[in-house]
Amino acid sequence: MGNYTASIIALIAIVTALAYFYGRRVARKRLAVFTGNGTGKRFHSQPNYHGLFLGGSAAFTALVIFAAGMFVNAQPGDGAAIPPHLVAMAIALSAVAVTLMNTRLIRSDFRARRYVEFFINSALLLCSVIAVLTTLGIVLSLLFESLRFFEQVSIFEFLTGLQWSPQTALREDQAGQSGSFGAIPIFAGTFLVMAVAIFVAAPIGLMIAIYLSEYATKRTRGIVKPAIEILAGVPTVVYGFFALLTVGPTVRAFAESLGFAVPTQSAIAAGSVMGIMIIPFISSLSDDVINAVPQTLRDGSYALGATKSETMTKVVFAGALPGIIGALLLAVSRAIGETMIVVMAAGRAANLTGNPFEAVTTVTVQIVALLTGDQEFDSPKTLAAFALGLVLFVITLVLNVIALLVVRKYRERYE
Repeated sequence: MGNYTASIIALIAIVTALAYFYGRRVARKRLAVFTGNGTGKRFHSQPNYHGLFLGGSAAFTALVIFAAGMFVNAQPGDGAAIPPHLVAMAIALSAVAVTLMNTRLIRSDFRARRYVEFFINSALLLCSVIAVLTTLGIVLSLLFESLRFFEQVSIFEFLTGLQWSPQTALREDQAGQSGSFGAIPIFAGTFLVMAVAIFVAAPIGLMIAIYLSEYATKRTRGIVKPAIEILAGVPTVVYGFFALLTVGPTVRAFAESLGFAVPTQSAIAAGSVMGIMIIPFISSLSDDVINAVPQTLRDGSYALGATKSETMTKVVFAGALPGIIGALLLAVSRAIGETMIVVMAAGRAANLTGNPFEAVTTVTVQIVALLTGDQEFDSPKTLAAFALGLVLFVITLVLNVIALLVVRKYRERYE
């Protein structure tokens, strides 16, 4: 089935390309005829638009036939399926027929550009609608399942409780499985790991951005910036292995040398590695906003006798501060949603603590733990994952909105 679909897609791409080049060629010939015989006629649209019109018409027809064939073959029953070669033949013949029929529309007064632009605008609108509907579907699914959870567990207990033990009794003869759904320890662990990550990433990322934008040569910038941005492409599970096998044991060994007992899995191990992961977000965004500060501000500062460092700290950094705050908030929202690093380096213990050297858990880790394996979404244990997801969604949404508002204010300042 996969080879069949790939072959049909390749066929559609071929007939679309052929229709495009054929329509453009015909339009060019007719344009040459009109302009060369002294009639003075001009095409309303360029030949490329006529080619796009024919190519789009052929592609639309081919897709409709392909969808119809897929629909017929997907119907249950004993009816004979349409052979793949017949579907391919129908696609090719219909595309050729539509292309030849639409060729007669290639005239000087045919407004192909408007049809093409209307199709492009419609496609862009459809993409926007899909994105909005997807977001709406996510929010509604979280909301409805969370409401089912809050019917069984008080929302006040969930938001203010200090003990998290989501195990519930599946049978009446099971004891000690009442379940506690106080989410404060989970959110405390989430913000503790996030605070460690920002404590690591914020100064390093900002210093990198300042160096690249104000002090580094073009050659150095061209080498260092891409190298730093490679960190953004490293899979998070690799960061998790690094935290578990290298950072965690190193922190434990260092603490033991000072006479303290520290577990391998801790908030500082997960947070420090997470901070390394989000350094490219802070450095790249901060570098962009620092470079966006008008050069006239720097020149004015130099003209008044300020040094390079004084210009950076008192003029450039102050002007770029709103954008830098937006970069930090975006990095925070990225850190809050991280899972693999935390589950491998911080553990799953729901501890209400402010000590970064202890094992903690986060919202995303608990969601994975609650929904792992065969689950039935009718008990408070599984439904709690949706409540956690809803609160996490609200937190990240608020952070992103604040970041966008701050960045918008920054952009309006220099437009």
